[in-house]
Amino acid sequence: MSAPAPRTRRPVTAAEQRADVWLAAALLLGAVLSSALGAVAGFYGTENPGIEWSLLYAFALTAPLALRRRFPEIVAVVVAAAFFVGVSQRIPEVYVGNIAVFIAMYTVGAWVDDRRRAAVVRIVIICGMFAWLLVTMFQSATSPTEEGLSRAGLFSPFVAFMLMQLLVNAAFFGGAYYMGDRAHAAALERAALEQRTAELEREREVTAAQAVALDRVRIARELHDVVAHHVSAMGVQAGAARAVLDRDPAAARESLLSVEVSARSALTDLRHLLETLRGPGDDTVNESTVRLDGLADLVSHAQENGLPTTFTAVGDPVELPVVVQVNLFRIAQEALTNARRHGGPQARADVRLRYDADLVELEISDTGRASAAAVVRPGLGIVGMRERAAASGGTIEIGPRARGGFLVRTRVPLRVSAAA
Repeated sequence: MSAPAPRTRRPVTAAEQRADVWLAAALLLGAVLSSALGAVAGFYGTENPGIEWSLLYAFALTAPLALRRRFPEIVAVVVAAAFFVGVSQRIPEVYVGNIAVFIAMYTVGAWVDDRRRAAVVRIVIICGMFAWLLVTMFQSATSPTEEGLSRAGLFSPFVAFMLMQLLVNAAFFGGAYYMGDRAHAAALERAALEQRTAELEREREVTAAQAVALDRVRIARELHDVVAHHVSAMGVQAGAARAVLDRDPAAARESLLSVEVSARSALTDLRHLLETLRGPGDDTVNESTVRLDGLADLVSHAQENGLPTTFTAVGDPVELPVVVQVNLFRIAQEALTNARRHGGPQARADVRLRYDADLVELEISDTGRASAAAVVRPGLGIVGMRERAAASGGTIEIGPRARGGFLVRTRVPLRVSAAA
């Protein structure tokens, strides 16, 4: 389950703080220059406040912008107030003030996470500015002077200029409001994307670690099944050779030949397994050469190595996925290996493969000694059989039989096999 989308922006970085300081410094220089040029150009006539007031106004207008992302609401109020005082006192600066007010308004919308407070601060400033504009328009309209634009007619040049003032201010403040909101929304989307990217990266690392663990388990299971089967047979034949070495050298020779054959088979299987692991395929199990049609050879090998075993197939064979066939074969192989190792000299085994309408069942039973400890504290072989049954989508029963011996029974539903 992914984390909820962030509702707050990330904190201001040191680089952004430095950028704001440089912006404030650049605007301060621009405001001083604009004030000086405005005084020379006579924007408000010949009567202008002293240069010291222009410098103070420029500083009050631009210096707060150095902290605009840390305290956006305070900066917006201070800049708006400085702009109101400066224009009211006819300080001849007409460009940088508008830029500073726009940036302050935009910053409130872009950086205040409390959206209600951000809206209230901006609406209050906008209402104050429009109230001020309406007052000045009313004063201009009721002024008795005949200077300036003509006021004659219903839609006089003076009225057109006033409407233009309203439209420009509406576009100015509306643009700052909209762009600030869009910047905040884009920042949240970017934060959500970064959060999701981090989650996906963590999930990828976990998935990779799980894949490595599964591969290690699968390789360990394959190695155990291959090595244990052949080494167990080699142990039985070597023991038989040692027992008859003095009185029947020929029989001992035959047993040693069987040891040699088992060793060569083990090396062949190991070589095939290692070649499969080095190959480009993703599924090492699917590359195995063992199939269910090899159960008869597996039973013959068990008989040749001292475990009398019978094999019975019941029902019409059904084509099963390779992974299911490999797992069932390895379960039978491990069960016969355990019977040969732990069942005792009088043990016999029986392998039955039954195809039913909706499942395939593999049963390996023996008449040897049964150890309950093997089920309570299972070794790698029993653990591997359970893993193979689960990987095939089936179930497995492992344990002593009531009438003696040991039983391994695996059932795999055919519908699960088809899905696999």
